[in-house]
Amino acid sequence: MYQTTDFRKGLKIEIEGKPWIIVDFQHVNPGKGSAFVRTRLRNLETNQTLERTFKAGIETVGKPDMEEKEMEYNYADQDGYNFMDQTTFEMVHLSHEQVGDNKFYLQENIKVFILYFNGRPISIELPNFINLKVVETDPGMRGDTATGGSKKAVMETGLQVNVPLFIKEGEVLKIDTRTGEYIERAKV
Repeated sequence: MYQTTDFRKGLKIEIEGKPWIIVDFQHVNPGKGSAFVRTRLRNLETNQTLERTFKAGIETVGKPDMEEKEMEYNYADQDGYNFMDQTTFEMVHLSHEQVGDNKFYLQENIKVFILYFNGRPISIELPNFINLKVVETDPGMRGDTATGGSKKAVMETGLQVNVPLFIKEGEVLKIDTRTGEYIERAKV
């Protein structure tokens, strides 16, 4: 069991038999009354977010039966996405709901972590940064780079990203998978 003093961002906990991850937390010690911990949680199965308050030092939450396995993304079909374990060559299938918006970061042969809860796959965890090629963007105008403006670019996976005006089609960019933002041109 976890105490409220164990809470930190990214901690995976179990509440009422469901797996959650702590997105944000704040320890509050009011002048009157007992201390409490205010948290924002995200359900790892449904991506639902929830704000919940715990009494500090009194309430506990469970440790979920979770396991991460590194797998390689192979292909998508009409039912979802298929991954392969590189050691056992076992195929794992995740539905469109389980992958969610992470589909915009999936490229063939990319290594991801499949998160298992109670022995069944529930979601994927991507690397923090990936390289994607720009397939569509407006051409930058000469001299526009000094203004610091941005424009939309469509990446090879369908992801739309705001990029600086000097980015051209065909360039490979480094994208942060946690925020979906452009970081820099990829070193080729």
